[in-house]
Amino acid sequence: METAGNYFNQFIDLLVDYGPKFIAALLTLIIGLLVIKTIVKQLNTLMVKKDVDESLRPFLKSMASVVLKVLLVISVMSMVGIAMTSFIAILATAGLAVGMALSGTLQNFAGGVMILLFKPFKAGDYIDAQGFTGTVKEIQIFNTILVTPDNKTIIIPNGGLSTSAMTNYSIQETRRVDFVFGIGYGDDIDKTKNVLNKLILLDKRIMSDPEPFIAVSKLDDSSVNFVVRVWVQAGDYWGVFFDMTEQVKKTFDKESISIPYPQTDVHLFKQEKK
Repeated sequence: METAGNYFNQFIDLLVDYGPKFIAALLTLIIGLLVIKTIVKQLNTLMVKKDVDESLRPFLKSMASVVLKVLLVISVMSMVGIAMTSFIAILATAGLAVGMALSGTLQNFAGGVMILLFKPFKAGDYIDAQGFTGTVKEIQIFNTILVTPDNKTIIIPNGGLSTSAMTNYSIQETRRVDFVFGIGYGDDIDKTKNVLNKLILLDKRIMSDPEPFIAVSKLDDSSVNFVVRVWVQAGDYWGVFFDMTEQVKKTFDKESISIPYPQTDVHLFKQEKK
């Protein structure tokens, strides 16, 4: 009986000592989980207002939820008197080891988050990056997938893509198409300008504002070079480029305007015998 009484007294002492702490910790856990749920919900609302990419929202919500819940659990455990120094040290060591092992993956993950947040390009854009040129098919959290004009699939890690120079050909609504056409030194410069102007006016895809530009740019070894610059909608760039090149060749032929090509003159000299 005396032993049972001692156990009961010890239980009462523990209940008196830890009961209020346990109740307070339990209330903190319940209220904390409700607060975290509200914070994550508000974060999602904010991301929708800021037009954050849909593929990024789940990652950010999950990350915020996990971090807040870990902090909450640590706080609750410390409230009931559990020593957290060793626990935190173990977590830090494990985190360092995992971080070192996955440094490249984490860099790509961070790069993907940055791309989805700041949107230097989006799916459907035509870009030049990391030595590759193509249309963005998909932006994943670790990689970006490009499709080249000849239908090759290029997978580029987001880490390097987010920190290096990149050219986005689709971000602007209009683009300038540059041409260089050469004529012979014996051809009429004014006539050539008139022909080029007529061809520009015939193509309705070419914009009148900004005004097309035609000028003699260089007196080359075997040709007088004209530079032609016109503005078009971004989607019309290659159509105008190829069509104008073809029409210039056909029209120059009709108008007897020569297009010089590299050639070499070989002179033979007969040496007289002595």
